[in-house]
Amino acid sequence: MYQVVPGGAGGTDLDALPKQQHQRASRPLVGAGVVGVFLVVAAVTAWCYYIASLRKAELLKTQLLDLNKDGYIIRNQGGAIVFRMDFSILESYWLSSNATAIKINGSVPFHLARYSDSPFQPTPNEAPVAELSYRVCVGLDVTSIHKYMVRRYFNKPYKVPAKVMFQHPLWSTWALHKTSITQDKLLAYAANIKKHNFNCSHLELDDRYTKRYGEFDFDPDKFPNASAMFQKLKADGFQVSLWTHPFVNYDSANFHLGVERGLFVREPTGKLPALVKWWNGIGGILDFTNQEAREWFSQQLRSLRSRYGVASFKFDAGETNYLPWRFSTKMPIRDPSFFTRRYTEMAVPYNDRAELRSGYQSQNISCFFRPIDRDSVWGYELGLKSIIPTVLTISILGYQFILPDMIGGNAYANRTEGGGALPDRELYIRWLELSAFMPSMQFSIPPWSYDAEVVEIARKYTALHESIVAPRVLELAGEVLDTGDPIIRPLWWIATGDETAYKIDSQFLIGDDLMVAPVLEPGKQERDIYLPAGRWRSYKGERFDIKEPLHLTDYPVDLDEIAYFLWG
Repeated sequence: MYQVVPGGAGGTDLDALPKQQHQRASRPLVGAGVVGVFLVVAAVTAWCYYIASLRKAELLKTQLLDLNKDGYIIRNQGGAIVFRMDFSILESYWLSSNATAIKINGSVPFHLARYSDSPFQPTPNEAPVAELSYRVCVGLDVTSIHKYMVRRYFNKPYKVPAKVMFQHPLWSTWALHKTSITQDKLLAYAANIKKHNFNCSHLELDDRYTKRYGEFDFDPDKFPNASAMFQKLKADGFQVSLWTHPFVNYDSANFHLGVERGLFVREPTGKLPALVKWWNGIGGILDFTNQEAREWFSQQLRSLRSRYGVASFKFDAGETNYLPWRFSTKMPIRDPSFFTRRYTEMAVPYNDRAELRSGYQSQNISCFFRPIDRDSVWGYELGLKSIIPTVLTISILGYQFILPDMIGGNAYANRTEGGGALPDRELYIRWLELSAFMPSMQFSIPPWSYDAEVVEIARKYTALHESIVAPRVLELAGEVLDTGDPIIRPLWWIATGDETAYKIDSQFLIGDDLMVAPVLEPGKQERDIYLPAGRWRSYKGERFDIKEPLHLTDYPVDLDEIAYFLWG
């Protein structure tokens, strides 16, 4: 039997109740001078604590943020690196629990430090920028100030992606087949999805269907009759998307064309293309500030759509760390992040089903954004526990249409719990349950790789997602166009005066009225749950009408269950 413990650790403001309308804030004040500098320092600490980490909030209270020549790094008090911030979406925005927000002007290339051997240098032949332009805004509480900042300074999507993307899972070939995918394997995968009676928003053909990276047609050895394959998949009711990226390797037939036409990012003098190393080799990276390069890339995608009926694309990479150490572009850019913005724009024609993993001021691209690859492990280092903090971070930064990574993780060698070929069975089930309460679901390792019980659990949660989660998410998605408010919300969103709510990284809200508390620990069929003050009804039918927060200790949650609570 679980225990009910009243109150919140660290103090609670009993006046801050869920569903309470926030008081209309007076226009937030803009600070400057010494106060502004002080708040920048405070907000950097808050950013480390709330926004930019996948580590436990409690742990981060004793960590130091070090922005050095290697990028964003967290060190412990002894100076040892404990975590590198591996984010593909970053914005120059800070939000603190003291109801303070800081926004760096988009025209300013923002650096907290500059080293002589750092890649973050002024654009060649341009004088260094001496000024730092930013706004410091203060409100009544953290939720109201964030709402104000989003309405005033953030881009917002102009449309909601395809409804089916929210309702039915995406099925990707990546974690299951990696680069060994073939025509026969893809057709067998699709046949098994139908055989086991699962819905599919679309089938995603990932790396590697081309012979060389930078080419845009099918490898005839692996896909001997791509046209017939697409016809068969279409006849069976499958929409198909393809993986793509901004690189053209030096052994590709398109590399020489790109050099001749000046399609690549160049070395600083602008005379020669700059070679870059990425996870699949060495080559050029298309210069998306160059209209000719944009048109060439777009034409390749249009050709694939026209020839095969491709539904959309998964746009991989795009982060600035794949740019050369020193570089120049057709349109000079002072901030390398602008390159990411230009790349994400390539997804606009396909945004009903398109998928991006990088972003900078890209909230209005109106497609799904995917956190970078997860490992098949339980912990915070790109494991199951990292999903909620990552999704909350992306949501607060204004990216609301989120496609979590593949259920169970990517099953990479040496990065899989237990060292097996498949993700741990229990881990897979808990990952599946959590994914069912995200805006969209994504399979690759199929549930029938395990046993009949896992298949039944998968059917249960895809049905629950379609019947309970998707309708609420779609309702909130429509509101995003006007408000920019997150779909997936932290607990503090409805309990701004509750200090404990700021420390919860294993629970989240969908809107204000559905709270989710998944099991994220191996071997556990119970968990502690924190209920903010309000009127809640559990998925088991229990009712909690509480005027102060409650801890439910050792709340029982069977392997085929996930704890969730509805308002009212």
